[in-house]
Amino acid sequence: MYQGFGIVIKGVGGLFTVKLYQNGSAHLPKDHLPQPLDGCRVFGRGRGSLHKKGALLVGDRVRVSYDDTSFAVTDEGVVPSADGTNIAIEEILPRRCALIRPPMANLDVLYVTAAAAAPDPVPETLDKLLCIAEFNGIDPVLVITKGDCDKDRADRMAEIYRRAGFPVFLVVSPTGEGIDALQEDIQKRLTHKIAAFSGASGVGKSTLLNRLFPHLHLETGDISHRIERGKNTTRSVELYPLSEDGDCGYLADTPGFTMLDFERFDFMGKNDLVETFREFRPYISTCRYRKCTHTKEEGCAIIQAVKDGIIPRTRHKSYVNLFEILKDKDDWKK
Repeated sequence: MYQGFGIVIKGVGGLFTVKLYQNGSAHLPKDHLPQPLDGCRVFGRGRGSLHKKGALLVGDRVRVSYDDTSFAVTDEGVVPSADGTNIAIEEILPRRCALIRPPMANLDVLYVTAAAAAPDPVPETLDKLLCIAEFNGIDPVLVITKGDCDKDRADRMAEIYRRAGFPVFLVVSPTGEGIDALQEDIQKRLTHKIAAFSGASGVGKSTLLNRLFPHLHLETGDISHRIERGKNTTRSVELYPLSEDGDCGYLADTPGFTMLDFERFDFMGKNDLVETFREFRPYISTCRYRKCTHTKEEGCAIIQAVKDGIIPRTRHKSYVNLFEILKDKDDWKK
């Protein structure tokens, strides 16, 4: 019996694709000995409780077992079984984070993608995604697309979020404007890491990824001019390696980030919210009242910073709206 370690890069109908680490990878245990399928992509199913739906997530780092029937030795090298013969996922290694929707694990960087126009940006939705990332310890980066449709709005958005402390990139995918700077950022951030692009349908996530990495050949959709919403062409989470290096970074094109809502999923409480707004943090401990909600209290340092023009009103408005949603959720749980 052999064993390997790798990362789940795709899952369909209970059959998972695992990219096994190459011998010598930093992700392998120090006592790991070379195995026949090291560095290969293999297909396998979860063993025992891991066979249950939802137990395994794309992005999970796992231990896999297999035997001599799981591969063939040819003139081209070792070839894994095409149907996962006797290949089993035995163990999920400790996760650094896990998201409910879309279901994936160990996300390190979230490129939050928003269009300057067509569709028009919704600040609360954008801020919700940033909060989700911050709460889960995921590094958020803002990518503003379609700046050619409304340059003034794109510049205003960039200014708001740069002041908040987020890296911001302005890109126009059809012309390639801003692509080089974003690609350089991806290469720097993603050594050994997993990143995803998120945002509302129609903002150009798949088009942008195809521009950044043409070899991915991701499916793209058109904007419905009647309802100004994109057709959600991305149907499942899949990780794409940035190179053939066993320790390379991975990109995920993922559906459903905008479907995650506070009402349905118990992942954050109202008292956690303020810490997910970066520009609020210097003021949290300076409010007049210890239990300040930072929504309307007299003597609130955050509200004063809004009045002084230090914190943008749109960001505080998003905070207040999200706080009310979480407050209702917490009250319902009592």
